[in-house]
Amino acid sequence: MIKIRNETAADYKTVEDITRKAFYNLYIEGCVEHYLVHIMRRHKDFIPALDFVVELDGRVIGSILYTKAKLTDENGEEKEILTFGPVSILPEYQRKGYGKQLMEHSFKQAVSMGYDVIVIFGSPANYVSRGFKSCKKFHICQKDGTYPSAMMVKELVPHALDGRKWFYQESPVMAISEPDALAYDDSFEKMEKKHLPSQEEFYIMSHSFLK
Repeated sequence: MIKIRNETAADYKTVEDITRKAFYNLYIEGCVEHYLVHIMRRHKDFIPALDFVVELDGRVIGSILYTKAKLTDENGEEKEILTFGPVSILPEYQRKGYGKQLMEHSFKQAVSMGYDVIVIFGSPANYVSRGFKSCKKFHICQKDGTYPSAMMVKELVPHALDGRKWFYQESPVMAISEPDALAYDDSFEKMEKKHLPSQEEFYIMSHSFLK
């Protein structure tokens, strides 16, 4: 039986452990995503109403967290939007639709709160089926004018973006300290760090840009 609900303080350590197991050795040797979750909850850009966990038969097996972000056009006009991440599902429950249900539930809640655009970074293979498209198609770039292949956009409300050029700015909370993250990782049960092919795939994707 599936249940999606807001995270509570009692879930914090469980969610961080799930996040760690979901991302360990995926993008780098080890991971930092659980530390991001840890510090994100205390940041001013964090949105508690969009902080969800998914339960299977009473056990928390995944989570999604959101922060505020913004777009700025060439005239300086700003638009508040959303970004999410990490989205975490325990490895043994991945590729079974739980992450999809979690995202779709959060999308509906975001719309009810007045949000109409989400920008994320990730592997397109994981998100295009959820309605995300290349940032280039919406004329959304980074502050330096580049269009990363890993940056994707979803209009929660059709035609929320009107075709003008936008510059994306994520929350400062995303700029985590790697030494602090590694030190926090030491407080968890030891896991073996490995070099996996997915890390090279991530490196290629994160360093690729659209013309």
